[in-house]
Amino acid sequence: MEDSNGAEIKAPPPVHRRPPRPRGGGFTPEGFVAALRRRLSSGAAVAARASFAADSGDESGPPEPSSSHRRRDSSGDTSSAGGPGDFTAFSFRAAAPVHWKAKESPLSSDAIFKQSHAGLFNLCIVVLVAVNGRLIIENLMKYGLLIRAGFWFNSTSLRDWPLLMCCLSLPAFPLGAFSVEQLASRNVITDAVATCLHIILTTAEIVYPVLVILMCDSAVVSGFLLMFIACIVWLKLVSFAHTNHDIRQLTISGKKVDNAPSTADMDNLQAPTLGSLIYFMMAPTLCYQPSYPRTENVRKGWLIRQIILYLIFTGIQGFIIEQYINPIVVNSQHPLKGGLLNAVETVLRLSLPNVYLWLCMFYCFFHLWLNILAEILRFGDREFYKDWWNAKTIDEVKYKSS
Repeated sequence: MEDSNGAEIKAPPPVHRRPPRPRGGGFTPEGFVAALRRRLSSGAAVAARASFAADSGDESGPPEPSSSHRRRDSSGDTSSAGGPGDFTAFSFRAAAPVHWKAKESPLSSDAIFKQSHAGLFNLCIVVLVAVNGRLIIENLMKYGLLIRAGFWFNSTSLRDWPLLMCCLSLPAFPLGAFSVEQLASRNVITDAVATCLHIILTTAEIVYPVLVILMCDSAVVSGFLLMFIACIVWLKLVSFAHTNHDIRQLTISGKKVDNAPSTADMDNLQAPTLGSLIYFMMAPTLCYQPSYPRTENVRKGWLIRQIILYLIFTGIQGFIIEQYINPIVVNSQHPLKGGLLNAVETVLRLSLPNVYLWLCMFYCFFHLWLNILAEILRFGDREFYKDWWNAKTIDEVKYKSS
């Protein structure tokens, strides 16, 4: 349509008027039910059910309606708008089915391990921080800061220099074991003689530091560190002797043994070298083999972060010992003099700091320290522990901790 000036005049948009409500008794329950059925079978109802299923996380809900249904609904389809019982002004979410299939409660025994518990874990962290923060403040208000300036090193530590010399002399025993293996590989000594020499060396290696500690009357911490290192060396020597004995059986003597190695394992059937022995004594493992998986390079930034964490958690261990464990032990009565209830109360008071101390020691040694050594030496296999916290029996804990 054009006006007098020749300009085009647009027609006004059509106005959709709602049909008049029937008067009198025109609206019956039967008409309401019929209109509701038509509406539920239309695309708008399908879209409502699909949106509700998407909101509730049900993947088995009805599919989303096609674009033709949406266009037909928006253009005023006679099956979904108009006529008696028109429900376009109302939401049909209430009419959409809510219960589609059988489901378990999130905290039921069948579904609890299928859910994410990140929120509960964060709540436990908040509770632990709040409770332990209160205990730390209460302890500081009661005792003050108990960590001494000479906690790391003091003048009395100089009296334990024989233990330091004993620790520095322990590498002589791995060198003796290497000499025994060299003689056995050249057939200078028999296999039985090599086994006897290994037994003598390993026994002397564990008895020697014990005698030094008893003769010097050293401090408890210094003696513990020396025996800890001596036990590690002893376990490494036992593995070194067993592995090389098996290699000699497979390569030199020609004896038949069970579980013969495959072709891929033949690369590890080599005589020990001085370099392989030194690497084994420094590597974070107790199982000797001529070669190990290695990483390509050393991640310096990652290594520095691990060292910082190691120093922090070592300080936390010292704080727990000096601030919590020592005051409880000093202020507690003798178990034979204070009575049974006092002894039980002291043990329960020590239980919480001991648990934290044990967890810090595990994290410092098995995770931080062993990973630091592995990164420096480019040791590839970093599975130093398994998920022992998920173990259900004591035997399973022993297996996953080894």
